[in-house]
Amino acid sequence: MASSRKWFESVAEAHRRARRRLPRSVYKALLAGTEKGLTLRDNVAAFDELGLVPRLVGAPGGFELSTRVMGQEVSLPVLVSPTGVQAVHPEGELAVARAAASRGTAMGLSSFASKPVEEVVAANPKTFFQTYWVGGRDRMLRVLERAREAGAAGLILTLDWSFSHSRDWGSPHIPDKIDLRTALRFAPEVAGRPGWLLRYARARRLPELTVPNMAPSPKDPAPTFFGAYAEWMQTPPPTWEDVAWLRGRWEGPFMLKGVMRADEALRAVEEAGVTAVSVSNHGGNNLDGLPASVRALPAVAEAVGDRAEVLLDGGIRRGSDVVKALALGARAVMIGRAYLWGLAAGGQAGVENVLDILRAGVESTLRGVGKGSVHEVGREDLVVPEGFERRLGAPGGDGP
Repeated sequence: MASSRKWFESVAEAHRRARRRLPRSVYKALLAGTEKGLTLRDNVAAFDELGLVPRLVGAPGGFELSTRVMGQEVSLPVLVSPTGVQAVHPEGELAVARAAASRGTAMGLSSFASKPVEEVVAANPKTFFQTYWVGGRDRMLRVLERAREAGAAGLILTLDWSFSHSRDWGSPHIPDKIDLRTALRFAPEVAGRPGWLLRYARARRLPELTVPNMAPSPKDPAPTFFGAYAEWMQTPPPTWEDVAWLRGRWEGPFMLKGVMRADEALRAVEEAGVTAVSVSNHGGNNLDGLPASVRALPAVAEAVGDRAEVLLDGGIRRGSDVVKALALGARAVMIGRAYLWGLAAGGQAGVENVLDILRAGVESTLRGVGKGSVHEVGREDLVVPEGFERRLGAPGGDGP
């Protein structure tokens, strides 16, 4: 079925609509990437290298897509990944939370989000709060306490950020706040995107460039994005002892995000006691030259085994990508740009549209490979070319 004015048939079409509807600076911030964009491109291209093995006869009549991640039952193995400052739509993370809830899945909420954790959890109780290591142990305890009091279903600790800010194609200008001078500067590019401006006019507010979840409590003033970012940059990175300490002070499910090495995944499980690891390179926004996260997935999954859940984050654009990740050892996948494009294209309905596209794609792929459940797929359902994997930190693997 061809796309219509409100409905789109692919994530690629959502991307095209987002590009047409967003001001140039907002779109470039969403596209992101870093340096030459090698990892950004490889995250998507790597999935194209993986083939599927068809089965002609004996396809099941129905399909089981539900699974359990971080203690939460989800209706499909696709979760919403945490992303910061969703200025693509006035409702931001609240629209995303409602969309995920309507489709029966969980979401990660960034500590750099534009909406407070209390409101997002109310919209979707299956919300995992994501944080970076900022300000030391006392500061982190306040982060945990606020997330706990808000009712977050789990905690995500992201550690892979390397503060690489250069892009060969140019970085967008992101203001610290919206004032008269900033409004005048951005007026020409905003004028060319009247639909985006109209959404904010109807909501009777300007784009929010503060990060309320970086405040110690919901009663405290929200810092600006760059104010919180500066504090983060100045914080020494944590040790494995710090990770274990943090995990010990969070009673619920705990995910370590940004794991690309098998040995570090194993250490996270054995020493820190994490519930889950997310194989991720920060969507290609981090250290350029890292392999696609799906290339690192098999070695991490093998190292962890059944001692923790393994998720894949990066490059998911269609349902067949989801099945390929599951076949290589992931419990579920997390999506970032895909749902942000949906949000830009149609708000809550656009995010729901993206999740529906992925669900339909998972079902059609399961039918094609002759499997009735997401729990049945395995490496036998794939054609994996020689040299595809990057076995980082694995015995006899790539690198030390």
